[in-house]
Amino acid sequence: MIIAKLLQTFSVLVVFPHDHPDIASNKCLTQSYFGTYGTQSVFIPPESCVNSFAPTANVPNVYLHPGAQLVWLEQAALEQRLLTDHPFSLNSLRGYLGLPIDAGENTYGSISGKQQPLGPARDTILHHTSTSALLALSHTRVRDLSLILPPTWRIYVLPSMPILPVPEPAIARVRDILANLKFNPEVAKIVSNISVPQIQNDIRFLTGEDGKSGIESRHSFSSGASVAAEWLKTRFEATGAKCELRPFLSGFAPNVVCRYPSTEDTTETVLVSGHYDSRGSFGSTRAPGANDDGSGTTGLLSIARTIKRLGVTFRSNVELVAFAGEEQGLYGSRYYAMDLRNEEKNLTLMVQADMIAYHQPGEPPQLGLPAYIGTPEVTQLVANLSAIYSPELVVGFTPACCSDHQSFHYQGFPATQVFERAGPIADPMYHNSGDLSDREGYDFEQLKSIAKVQFATLLHVAGFDLP
Repeated sequence: MIIAKLLQTFSVLVVFPHDHPDIASNKCLTQSYFGTYGTQSVFIPPESCVNSFAPTANVPNVYLHPGAQLVWLEQAALEQRLLTDHPFSLNSLRGYLGLPIDAGENTYGSISGKQQPLGPARDTILHHTSTSALLALSHTRVRDLSLILPPTWRIYVLPSMPILPVPEPAIARVRDILANLKFNPEVAKIVSNISVPQIQNDIRFLTGEDGKSGIESRHSFSSGASVAAEWLKTRFEATGAKCELRPFLSGFAPNVVCRYPSTEDTTETVLVSGHYDSRGSFGSTRAPGANDDGSGTTGLLSIARTIKRLGVTFRSNVELVAFAGEEQGLYGSRYYAMDLRNEEKNLTLMVQADMIAYHQPGEPPQLGLPAYIGTPEVTQLVANLSAIYSPELVVGFTPACCSDHQSFHYQGFPATQVFERAGPIADPMYHNSGDLSDREGYDFEQLKSIAKVQFATLLHVAGFDLP
């Protein structure tokens, strides 16, 4: 646990292990929760709360420059054999940020000692462990992190306001769906109609493997991401959806937001998603992103194509969204989730697909569900639907964290994620310029099996009709 006062905000920074027993019993903490990242939870309660969890009122100060953005950096949850290159370390982090390597610990956000101005933007390391760090950076520096940090370091931008809990009526709605869940032969017919050859064609366009699209990278700042966004919009619209390219920050590729209207008079909405931006090898401009997250994106597109092919209509409103900015800190989903909250959207649930195609040789096909972040009732619903419609998948939990479902869960919407493995990331091409579909371990059948689960969730929750 660390505790420090944030000057100029009159607040206290507290970092606990996510399952620390003091969290649930402390009202100051529960009302000032800013998210769980990896295995750590961040709280920023008012200074008046400090005595409720600090052993002494003499809590040291940490300077937070005006307009600073809080960012959590985390060594991705990888299999140990994949951690040989660029392991997380404090000195490495200082080097990447351009901070003095040999400075005393008290210069970098320690909970003891005097803070000093750092770097060109007074960048500050507020807290660190052996695999993570909490930083205060300028907004410009935050956006550049994915360009200067090793690809196995994940970036999470903390929200600007405390996180909203998912309200009980929203959870009760999901519990009701769970209680009445049973096999539906029409759902089985629909989800089995997903076409693997079509997915193969789609992924080869997005990665540039077809030799025609010209896409070398789908990094959020690249021209290839803009090409992909236009292509996705056109393909989704061909299935009957009404789509928009929705910008969120200057310089980023837009979110691709597609909607199917309800056939009944309702505001209920179901959202399924993937992120189409990608990240490549350290220092390389090539980022094909076949698995991360071309797999989730083409799975989403395969759902849309099946909707068109079979003439499926929905009783509730449906949104299929391909996010950008995920690799820079969940930016695209963060802004879209905030928009939906401001609109008081009646979102029944959302399910994000992120990395669903890599199948470790020698293991059974799997479905990984989030161990720490998400709405447990939605996670349970997805697990049950997997058992019904994709029984070939071994279901379990993964520490791999975090994807765009987190943005919605933190805005008080029921949400979860589907992932390719019940365990740490095993894909040797994770955030690598070799992340292509034509390689060992890239399993289109597993991709289809997990897309079936996401599609079945959509059908059961939104309600549907066939011609």
